[in-house]
Amino acid sequence: MKIRPIAFVLPQYHPIPENDKWWGKGFTEWTNVTKAKPLYEGHYQPHLPADLGYYDLRLPEAREEQAKIAKEHGIYGFCYYHYWFNGNRLLKQPIDEMLNLKSPDMPFMLCWANENWTRRWDGNEDDVLMHQSYSSSDDEAHIRWLCENVFGDDRYIKIDDCPVFMIYRHELFPDIAKTSSIWRKIAVEEYGFKGLYLCSVESFNNQVDPKELNFDAAVEFSPHMVIKNRIPKSSFRKILESLRILRPLHVSFRDYTKGVEDCLNRTVPTYKLFRCVTPSWDNTARKGEHGAVALGSSPTAYFNWLSQILTKFKPYSAQENFVFINAMNEWAEGNHLEPCQRYGKVYLEKTKEAILAVNGDASDPNSVNS
Repeated sequence: MKIRPIAFVLPQYHPIPENDKWWGKGFTEWTNVTKAKPLYEGHYQPHLPADLGYYDLRLPEAREEQAKIAKEHGIYGFCYYHYWFNGNRLLKQPIDEMLNLKSPDMPFMLCWANENWTRRWDGNEDDVLMHQSYSSSDDEAHIRWLCENVFGDDRYIKIDDCPVFMIYRHELFPDIAKTSSIWRKIAVEEYGFKGLYLCSVESFNNQVDPKELNFDAAVEFSPHMVIKNRIPKSSFRKILESLRILRPLHVSFRDYTKGVEDCLNRTVPTYKLFRCVTPSWDNTARKGEHGAVALGSSPTAYFNWLSQILTKFKPYSAQENFVFINAMNEWAEGNHLEPCQRYGKVYLEKTKEAILAVNGDASDPNSVNS
């Protein structure tokens, strides 16, 4: 039974009025990426794009090239982050244009990044730029917008004709089970969908049986797994000496290798869980010296992780067969499959190699029925 690899995609690569106001005229994710500097000898910063360049996702050519390079390396589909604030949608133009133009020909799903936007980039209550709030009326408006504008698209990924929709932080809802009941009822009774396939993200390693939420499955959030283990203080001094720090700094070093081991050694739960892997992590482009760097990542380490996850994962059905890669293009978090000036296409090539070993040498990675 084949596996469908899904890559998370960040649409933060075009200017919007809100970011112009908060961060300066013309701000995009590339603004953070290009200002990054190495903090110690051998520190890989900045992460600069290679083949795709500093693309603008408002351009159809950029979206086409992004999908093309993903498909060429075995990625089945994209999971786009979706930003909804009581009817106000941010970073919407790439998705709207993709829907309007019916291209690229790439299967996709949405993940609602349902947390506050803050100056700290962490979704907490400190210095909130855009507040996320919840109500039954907003639940109704949101699902109606999704049903009318997104879920009916032929490319939208479904399981047994039920659109797959993902929630990043379910614990922020006052009553997520009630919300999901509202969504299911409206999707079926008002829009004629067979149902919804709802996935809860295990963000911040919050592992909850999705049935308790009236959801269908959970999705690992591997970035939080690879930054879970701080380097012990007993080892910190030796690490600083070996890295030959150029100046005093407050970077938090995390153990990528231990995070991978924890993931691979995890006891598979009784509920449906779609696994996830992460190429690397370094968000000092966003947070400077107060960022987190996961030590121990490499194309080989990523390949070994992905290979083992793909080999061990047993699909729950012919369509419940996702493995997620987080992410395609989180450039300011040092977390991307897209080609960079240091590694070129190596991460993509390792992805393809691992996928072909499990799925076989299929010429079209999108041949699996969605």
